Amino acid sequence: MSDPLDPDLFATASIAFDLDGTLVDTAPDLVRALNGVITPLGLTPVPVRDVRAMVGRGAQALIERAYASQQRPLEPAQTAELLARFIEIYQADIAADSQLFPGVEATLARLQDAGATLSVCTNKLSVLSDLLIAEFGLTGYFARIIGPDRTTAKKPAADHVHTALGQGHRRAAMVGDSAPDVDAARAAGVPSIVMSYGYSEAPAGSLGADRLLHDFGDIPGALAKIWQA
Repeated sequence: MSDPLDPDLFATASIAFDLDGTLVDTAPDLVRALNGVITPLGLTPVPVRDVRAMVGRGAQALIERAYASQQRPLEPAQTAELLARFIEIYQADIAADSQLFPGVEATLARLQDAGATLSVCTNKLSVLSDLLIAEFGLTGYFARIIGPDRTTAKKPAADHVHTALGQGHRRAAMVGDSAPDVDAARAAGVPSIVMSYGYSEAPAGSLGADRLLHDFGDIPGALAKIWQA
């Protein structure tokens, strides 16, 4: 059994979590939706391993990168049409093959029990984020779920993190898996933790986070050390 968390640290804390690649392994469903959009148009299916390095900047970037990787032109008007189709396919069966990463729910429960305010800070559209989190029964853990349409500027902008963290906290942190998470936390002036198993274009250890972790369950201990330093 884990040791109790210090309420003096955690009851005054706000912690923002990225979603794709941090809380949930969504790549299998994202690649299913992406390939459902691009293969009817003559593109080669994108393998899951490639999508894992393309996820962090949102669905539109995922489509744009798929086209760029195959040297295919993509017009702005076409992008909007493909994005709408992507969302339609993805939303229809959003968690068919996605899974929570190990230790996620138990750790969220532990942090919530200690009094921390938890939120989601994601470049995934809010309606999709709401649906995905509900599918896994996690909605009750989060005070706010902030997609790019619920803030003034998306990650790596500081505003996204500030909106997710809210007001009134004495300590804060951003937990993610990729450069937009670390860069947004740095811009917002809060420490960051990067999970090594996530979806990063660059090696996770090269992103400059305050801590690199391999196990979601290690987050409370890492936060305590960061805040006590």
